[in-house]
Amino acid sequence: MPGPVGTPAPSRPGLLRGPARCAGREETVLANPAHAHPAASAARPTTAAAGYAAAVAAGALWGTTGPLSTALYATGAELTSVGFWRIAVAAAGLAALAVVRPALRRVDRTALLLVGGLGGALVALFEIAYQFGIAGTGVAGAAALLYTAPVLVALLAGPLLGEQVTARRLLLAVAVMAGAALTVLGGTGVEEVFPDRVRGLVAGVIGGLLAALAYAGTTLVARFAVPRYGALRVLALEMMGGTLLLAVILPLAGRPPALPGGPGAWLYVLLLALGAVLGANALFFAALKRIAAAPASVAATVEPVVAAGLGVVLLGQVLAPAGWLGLSLVVAAVATGYLLEARAGAG
Repeated sequence: MPGPVGTPAPSRPGLLRGPARCAGREETVLANPAHAHPAASAARPTTAAAGYAAAVAAGALWGTTGPLSTALYATGAELTSVGFWRIAVAAAGLAALAVVRPALRRVDRTALLLVGGLGGALVALFEIAYQFGIAGTGVAGAAALLYTAPVLVALLAGPLLGEQVTARRLLLAVAVMAGAALTVLGGTGVEEVFPDRVRGLVAGVIGGLLAALAYAGTTLVARFAVPRYGALRVLALEMMGGTLLLAVILPLAGRPPALPGGPGAWLYVLLLALGAVLGANALFFAALKRIAAAPASVAATVEPVVAAGLGVVLLGQVLAPAGWLGLSLVVAAVATGYLLEARAGAG
C-alpha cells in the first residue's frame, strides 16, 4: 500500500485503499467499488487478464517498499530521510509531468488547502511513521499494520461520512487486527536501528498504526477530492504538499534530510519513488480501466505477501508460523471486505 497516495489507495473501497490508490479513472473514486470503470464488467477476457496482471504488479511494487527502505537503513540512512526522499523524488517526477500536462497545474484554493495542505500533512505523517513501522516490526509486520487502514476507514466513515458501520464490518475489523498482531509478534525488526527489540517493537507498532491512521485519512480526503480534481492531480498535490511540509518540519525537529550516501543508496531511493510510488499507482490505475475496483483491490493484496517473502529471502527477516497465519488472516479479511462491499454496491 505504500504509499498512501497512493496509496493505497489507496488505492485500495469501504474496506478501502488509500488516496491515489483510491482512484480509478481520474474522475472516479473507489470509495464504493460500484463507482469503478463502467466498462469493466464487460471487459473482454484478454483485457480482464491484463487488468489483473496490472493490479498484481502494482501490489508487488508496493510490496517492495519495506525491503528497499531496509536496504537504505543498511547504508546509514536515517528513517526520516528515507521517508522524505521517497516522496520528494516522486513529487519531482510529477512536477516534471505537469510541465507537459498543463491541466495538472489548474487547481483552486480548496484543492490547495484540502489536498495539498491536509492531504500533504497526512502523507508526510505516513511517510515518517511507516519507516518506523518497517524498522521496528520488520517488513511483514509493517505491511500487516498498514492493512488496518481499511478497517479504520470503514469505522471512521460512520461518524464522518454517515455510512453505516455494520456487524460484518466490525467482524472483519477484528479479524484484521488479530492478524496484524500475530504478524507483528511472529516477525523480527531491524536490530541495528533501535537499542533493543522491545523498544524497536514499541516504536514499530506506534509507527505502523500512525501510518495506517494517516493512510485512512488520505483515503477519506480522496473520497471528496478525486471526483472533483482527478486522481493524478490529487496524487501530485499530496506528494508536493508532503514534501514541502517535511522540508520545513524535519530541520526544525533537528533531523534535516541527509542526501543518500552514494550511488547505491540513490538507486534504492529511485526504486522507492519511481517504482513503489509512481509505477505502482500507474499500474493500479491501468488495472482499473480494465476490471472493476473490487477485484483489482483483491489482486493487489499480494502486497504484504511480497513484502514478507522479500523480507525472508533478501533480508533474513524470519516470520514464525503464527506470523504467516496472521498475515494470511489480514489478506483474507481485507480481500473479503472488498468483495462484500462490491456485492453490496452492486445490489
